[in-house]
Parts: sequence; C-alpha cells; structure tokens
Amino acid sequence: MAKGKTATVFFCQNCGYESTKWLGQCPGCREWNTFVEETIDKTELKNTGNGAKRDRREASEPCVLSEIAIREENKTLTGIKELDRVLGGGIVQGSLTLVGGDPGIGKSTLLLQVCHNLSAAGHKVLYISGEESKVQIKMRADRLGTFSEHMFLLCETNLDIIGEVIRRSKPEVVIIDSIQTMYNENVSAAPGSVSQVRESTGILLQLAKGLGISIFIVGHVTKEGTVAGPRVLEHMVDTVLYFEGDRHASYRILRGVKNRFGSTNEIGVFEMRETGLAEVKNPSEYMLNGRPENASGSVVACTMEGTRPLLIELQALVCHSNFGIPRRQTTGTDFNRVNLLMAVLEKRSGVQLSSCDAYVNITGGIKIQEPAIDLGIVLAILSSFRNKALNPKMVAFGEVGLSGEVRAVSMAKQRVAEAEKLGFEECVVPYVSLEECKKGSKIRVIGVSSVQDAVDKVFG
Repeated sequence: MAKGKTATVFFCQNCGYESTKWLGQCPGCREWNTFVEETIDKTELKNTGNGAKRDRREASEPCVLSEIAIREENKTLTGIKELDRVLGGGIVQGSLTLVGGDPGIGKSTLLLQVCHNLSAAGHKVLYISGEESKVQIKMRADRLGTFSEHMFLLCETNLDIIGEVIRRSKPEVVIIDSIQTMYNENVSAAPGSVSQVRESTGILLQLAKGLGISIFIVGHVTKEGTVAGPRVLEHMVDTVLYFEGDRHASYRILRGVKNRFGSTNEIGVFEMRETGLAEVKNPSEYMLNGRPENASGSVVACTMEGTRPLLIELQALVCHSNFGIPRRQTTGTDFNRVNLLMAVLEKRSGVQLSSCDAYVNITGGIKIQEPAIDLGIVLAILSSFRNKALNPKMVAFGEVGLSGEVRAVSMAKQRVAEAEKLGFEECVVPYVSLEECKKGSKIRVIGVSSVQDAVDKVFG
C-alpha cells in the first residue's frame, strides 16, 4: 500500500469510540483499557465515511407522525416453541437477530434446526457459513433430518459477494455463521476486528431493513461472556439472544437480553441430544430431576422467568471453619446476596454463622438473580446448620429485607399453581400474599412475615 494512504486509529471494544491515540479510559463509555489499535485506509474512509456524496433526490423527507399507517404483520413461526417464546412470538420480517454463546454450546445446531423447519414449511432459507465447509455442514444436517429444496447453502466470507447473492436470490431468512469471520473489502482491518465487525453488521442491517429479510447473526463470546467485538454491535441489532449452560451437560438455556419485538424476561430450555436440541416443555420437572430426599440443606424455591414459573433446587452446606476467616462460596446466585442473608439470619434469629463455612448452590447450572429465592436460601442454610431435613414436598419463595421481614414478590399465585401442578403439598409464601395464594389452591399455604416467623413455622 502506498505511503501516506494508511492511518493508525484506536477503537474502544466496548462502545466503538474512535480515537487517533491510545487512551486509558474511553471518553464514550468510561471503561478502562478497552482501546485496540487498527490500521485503516484513509482513501477508503473518504469514500465510505461521512464525506460520501449523496444524491439530493434520494434524501429522506420528514413525514407527519399521525399519518403513518401501522400494518399488523404475522410473525413467522420457527417450529420451535421455546425459541418462538424468547423471540416474542416468532420471527419478524426484516429483523436482525444476534445469537451469542460459548463454543460448542449449540448455536449453529439450533439455527440449522430453524432452517430445517422453515424450509419444510416452504420458506426460502439461505445459510451462509464462514467457518465450516459444505461437507461439514452436510454431515451435521444429516443428523437433524432431511432438508427440502428451499434450503440453500453458501460458504463465503466476503460481504460484497454475500450481499450480491442475497439481492439476487432474495431469501426470506438468512443465517450468518459467524460475524467474526465476515469482512468488508472497504475496511483494511483483519476479520474479527472492531471495525470489521461494526461495518459488517452495518451492511447486514441495511440488507435486512432494505429488502425485508430476517437475518440471524452468530457471534463468538469473550472470556467475560459477552459477544466479541464492539458493544455497539448489540445496539445495532433488533434482538440479542444468549445461550447459557455447561457445554458438558445436556441442558441449554436460551435467554433474550434485548428484544424490540417482545419481552426480555423469557427463556427457552433445551436438551442436547444426538439428533440436535430438543425442547424441554416442563423445565421445573427437568430441573428437579434427581433431587435427593430427606437430605439437609435442600430446599425447593420458585422463580419467575418472564411469564413462566420455574421450580429450582437450592442446596446449602454449612460447617464449622478450621481457619480464622470462614469461607463462603456460591454457584448460580449472587455471592454478596448470600452474605447479606447470612448476616440477617444471624442478627434477627440469633444463629451463629460467623465461624462457619457456607456453600450455596443452585442445581442445574441455571443462574438466578431474582430476590424471590431469598427465603429459600435462608431455609436451606438453616437446614444444613441444624442438620435437619425439611419436607421434600415443600416450596418456599419470598424476598428478605435487612430488618428480617419477608416481602411480597410478583405473580405469587402463579408460583403456587406451578408447585401444585408438580405434586408439592406445602408452600411457604410472604404473609401479605397469603390470601391471594389460598384462593383455589388445594395445597397447604403457609404465610410468614419475618425470618424468625419462617424458622418457627418451618422448623417447629
């Protein structure tokens, strides 16, 4: 490249802020040590940047808001109910969806199953891969079933070629696997860099909105669990989905962290099998599978994921510490929250836990941040401390405050109904929700107003 045609710039990996020199703290997002160095072509910036000339006849004109007509368009169902739930009812025409997750978690498998169902329903689907060959994709596709003639495959990383193929073939749904392998020839940076990911996503966004094509983008994640590339990538797309779970386990959880067409509180639960990802229609029963009975430190709690109640098992192990500083460890829930609950239990109920090691675990690998599991954690810790097993047919939920009070949580009636459906006999709930939970319930509902009240009624 000729001398004087290149320039070195620095991009923030978190928000995409551009600077001519390295900065310790980003002025845009205020994050530290997020700048990376990249080399760009200055002549290309003149042609593609803000200095690009536009035809005045193509300039957009403002319109009156009250004159805009809204069309109620039906969403395209993927044939996978758990995915449709997270998407907000199906695929919206012209939407751009980002799917992230750890390597080997099942992102490509899920999207290939979506292609199978959509092509079988007569929708034209184009699967574009920049990581695998056609033979590799064919081998994985054979395990999922027989694909119809509406399914097309393209192995390419050049976005100019990909854009031309999309405009010519005009598919209804496009899968990009993955965005880190795509590159734009107008950007001299390497594929996967901040500028390449940002510009590539911008091109795909124009294709999706301009042609009315629904595009799914697969994104790699960093060691922190976020999608690799600039944070602005998540702001550009319409929907962001994350696959969670241990890749060595059979379960998978699909969670929506951004959705312009639906709720972000819904989750989809899948099980990895030889034939692909299978839907788990009753996640509560699946999460409680293998739960030990008559074991101290085990309590079943109820949390809400969107509109779906989910029963989970909380396990606690409390033992006397052999060191001056006791050890505390949590899996699946907030570490500081558990320390706070132990302090409340010691202060308000007189339970001496300051010299004890404590380990709290949420089985199934799911991560819960909802305060409704506070009461379950308190009962599990106390059960292990006293080495007394609780009723295996009991469910508890409620938020615990610093004064030791048990506060109400949302959708208490739905939580009790879920416990009743799975055959539980007792349900410990906040006292303020007692009358609401009793209506139409056949199981025994116990209302507690404080931590001490819960200890007296549960442990006798």
